[in-house]
Parts: sequence; structure tokens; C-alpha cells
Amino acid sequence: MKIHFFGTCAGTEPMPGRKHVSFAVEKDNKLYWFDAGEGCSYTAHLMGVDLQSVKSIFISHSHMDHVGGLGNLLWNIRKLDSLNGRMAGKKIDVFIANDRTWNGVMQLLSQTEGSFKTSFTINRQGISDGEIYNEDGIRVSAFHNTHLGVPEDGKWMSYSLLIEAEGKRIAFSGDLGALSDIDPLIDNCDLLLMETGHFSPEDVCSHIRDKNVGTLGFIHSGRHILRDADNELAKAKSILGDRVFIAEDAMTIEI
Repeated sequence: MKIHFFGTCAGTEPMPGRKHVSFAVEKDNKLYWFDAGEGCSYTAHLMGVDLQSVKSIFISHSHMDHVGGLGNLLWNIRKLDSLNGRMAGKKIDVFIANDRTWNGVMQLLSQTEGSFKTSFTINRQGISDGEIYNEDGIRVSAFHNTHLGVPEDGKWMSYSLLIEAEGKRIAFSGDLGALSDIDPLIDNCDLLLMETGHFSPEDVCSHIRDKNVGTLGFIHSGRHILRDADNELAKAKSILGDRVFIAEDAMTIEI
């Protein structure tokens, strides 16, 4: 099982060498896509990642640095299919909580050539707490977090995600309102992919130091890492040792 990183930056202005957050888990030649920041499909295609292998897309929340490349991802999949027809009859599930964001993306796509008619089905699904996906040996569960506050109507719009496959547990923080938001996901976790757009890497390491987390990978990197990645990594390693790394765009790891 592999993890491909397409974007590793928080919601900053454009930064050299980093696009907004996006990664995919590859299992059995199928891709399970998490968040879709700007240029994610561009980076993936140039990495040699097969966009036509996308089975499902999971959006943690609808801020632009997490969803800005979703329309282009779907458009590029359709564009590649127009060249080889490999997607005919297939289905892509898209999990996204915000109705208005999803409708906006599809309205934009409907104005492209051919009104964005596809040979494959795009199946939009909402997100709520608990198991949201369980197919082909990969299970994804959602845990609401407080990044967007506590909703008055009870409908949470921001989620952290737990990915389970091949006996491994991968937790993705999404964006958090408090470090404690991540606690329900990380018990016996092999890999935690953690945002630092709202928390310093040092604070994150201190928070999880005594928790059962195998490896910590910083993704959605904020100002601390963008200013001085080497120094921040050194401080993180002083707390967690070699169990921590900073994800980079176009990086692939095996787990």
C-alpha cells in the first residue's frame, strides 16, 4: 500500500514547491483520494499516478485549500477517458458534507465542453460520524471536529478521517479546532497525517508523545514549517525521535 502526496501546504498564498493539501492511498492499483487542493491532479499525472484508477474521493471540509482542485480532478479524469474510454461504466464516489460546495463544483463543470457528460458515474455522498466507506478491503470512518465550530443545526461540516486497510490504520486530521479533536482516531494508529496550519509542529508532537501513534507525518504545512522546515523537524525529532517526517509534494511512501 502506497501513499502519494500531491499537495502539502496549508491555506497560504502560493508557495514555491507546494500546492494545497491532497493525497491518495493506493491499494491494489486503485486510488482513494483525500482532499483536493489546487493542482492535485496536475501533480498526480506528472508523477505517473493513474487518475483513471480513482475509486473514491473524500473531502474533509469545504475550505478552498482542501477543495479548490476537485473540479479539475474530475475534469482531468474525464479528459483522459475521452482519449481511451477506460472509465466506461465505472463509478467514482465523492464524499463531501457541504451541499452548496458540491452543487457549485458541478455547476462549474456543467459549463465545460459537452456539458460534462461522462461515460462513468459520479456518485456524491454526504459525510456523518462513523463508517462511511467499506469496499475492496479499505474502510474509511469519519469523526467530526471543531475546525468550523459547533453547528447550531447539528450538521457537522468538518471531519477527520480514519483509513484502515491491510491491517494498517492511517489517521488524517483534516483541519482541527483543537488538538484534542484528533484523539478519537489515533489509538493504535500506524500513521498520523497531521495539519500544522493551526498548530505548531512542536505542540503537535508534545500532544501525541504519550499516545499510541507509530509515525507522524506533517501535511497541510503552516507558517512554522514553511519558514524553517529543517529547524521545525529537528525540534519535532527531539520529542518523537525518527518517528516524524514532513511530507513534500510529489512524495510517495509505502506503509
